[in-house]
Amino acid sequence: MKKLSPILSIAFIILMLILTTISQKQESAIMDEVAHIPAGYSYLTQKDMRLNPEHPPLLKDLSAIPLLFIKNLPAGKQNINFPDQIKSWTDEINSQWDFGFKFLYNSGNNADKIIFWSRIPMLLLLILLGIFIYRWTKELYGKIPALFATILFVFSPTFLAHGRYVTTDVGAAFAFFFASYFFIKFLKNQNTKNLFLAGIAFGIAQLIKFSLFLLLPYFGLLTLIWIYIKWRENKHFWKTFFKNIGLFLIVLVIGYLLVYPVYMFHIANYPIEKQISDTTYIASQFPFKKAGEAVIWMSKQPILRPYAQYTLGLFMVFLRATGGNTTYFLGDVTNQGWRNYFPIVYAIKEPLALHIFTIIALLIAIWQIRLRKFQDFKLKIENWFKKYFVEISMLIFLAIYWGASLTSNLNIGVRHILPTFPFVYILISGQIKKLFEKIHNKNLFRICGVGLGVLLCWYMISSLLSFPYYLTYFNELAGGNKNGHVYVTDSNLDWGQDLKRLAEWVEKNNIPKIYIDYFGGGIPSYYLGDKAERWWGNRNPAEAKGKWLAISATFKQQGQAQPTKGWTQPTDFYMWLNQYQPVTVIGNSIFVYRIQ
Repeated sequence: MKKLSPILSIAFIILMLILTTISQKQESAIMDEVAHIPAGYSYLTQKDMRLNPEHPPLLKDLSAIPLLFIKNLPAGKQNINFPDQIKSWTDEINSQWDFGFKFLYNSGNNADKIIFWSRIPMLLLLILLGIFIYRWTKELYGKIPALFATILFVFSPTFLAHGRYVTTDVGAAFAFFFASYFFIKFLKNQNTKNLFLAGIAFGIAQLIKFSLFLLLPYFGLLTLIWIYIKWRENKHFWKTFFKNIGLFLIVLVIGYLLVYPVYMFHIANYPIEKQISDTTYIASQFPFKKAGEAVIWMSKQPILRPYAQYTLGLFMVFLRATGGNTTYFLGDVTNQGWRNYFPIVYAIKEPLALHIFTIIALLIAIWQIRLRKFQDFKLKIENWFKKYFVEISMLIFLAIYWGASLTSNLNIGVRHILPTFPFVYILISGQIKKLFEKIHNKNLFRICGVGLGVLLCWYMISSLLSFPYYLTYFNELAGGNKNGHVYVTDSNLDWGQDLKRLAEWVEKNNIPKIYIDYFGGGIPSYYLGDKAERWWGNRNPAEAKGKWLAISATFKQQGQAQPTKGWTQPTDFYMWLNQYQPVTVIGNSIFVYRIQ
């Protein structure tokens, strides 16, 4: 099995690529892609970052690379049209949504082709993450645990769902993992090569998503722990302290030096007057006025303009995290967030088999902790830090990231805790290996092997049965995929991915006209033509009599909920639909009714 481990891992990763490619081709644009895809194309072709500054450019750049060659594709007949004369580009401030919809659907472009090819680099990044998971697990525990961790990754419904979209979520998971791998490797082996690799990895992470700013306190804490470990070995505290703190600062400097030329490229054709006016307007909304004034001042200094654009985006993310987003959760609606949101969503959105694996791993870890004498506690702690530094580092990351997530008001999807998943897979794999190392009875060994094999098969099958509707995956605790909308919506279930499937259903069933209240990154008329007519929540229900009605789950649930935590907007506008049963539910996310 050890010899087959690399081959099987590659085979599973290829299967992941096949599953995601087939399913993504069936799907329309999700909401965030309307902003990200056109922004990325504008960065590479215009060298102008006026759109979507609240996310760093690297992932959007990658998604846009195939679009530069779209005219050379066999089916390509023309270049992509860039609508640089519309107000959302020339005059308005970060009008990314208006520009995005016009770029994709109202500029003579082939939206489906643009969306499909923009997603290919995201799939390649997903595959690269899988390779790194295998590599790090193999280095820590060997080939069999590496294969096990790879299987947990490959058949994760959440990675299968989000790995194809042009968003920052899987990219953030990759960046946290990638940067952590090289930083921990540097701490354990402090040579020039590892120092520069750690710095470059940190810089790349900062160019992927602003939540990667969490690497600063994380790496700082790991450095302090490493200082403690080395001090206990060599007894030279201050020498060890200043050396490691200095090297930590060099890693940060290398990273932020990398940020500068990348942002310089992206504002090369961004008129300084436009950057200043955009920055002034956006920064004026910051609750900390001094921070806003500092960013505005930086934007006026030619040499600091790249860092001004970077800092502006960083503060925009902090502002949004505190401001929240309209969210439906367990029958309630608010924008203030819930402290139990992520624990519950994680519990119902990840396979039950994974939770059982996690419980097994925790029990094994507890079993290994044997502090017989209190006076030995200090010595054992020192030994643990040294022997299990990598595992402790991963647990610290989980604590930091979960802590930040639980205190955020931005509760719109399990995707926001994706960066924790790879570390969980590795820790589970390592603990299960330790279990089998401790079992010397052959019969017990076989029983445990069969039990874990059954759990692993259950994990894989439950994922495969969701094909191609991975975004709507819910485990048995929630009643399966078809019942997920009762608990949560938005990017957990309904992000607009099923509009093309709705159009196919309307065509197949010869529906002449259908009212649509759609949440997502598509335009109904683009796919259904004059068969589509717009509907909205507070429209008079009498107008739907005798008609077909299609409602996205996000809007439906927000209109059949209770307001909470100061929410004052209407939440009962779809209560009248309770008297009807849907004729069908497209992809588990769009409810279709025949109103009689």
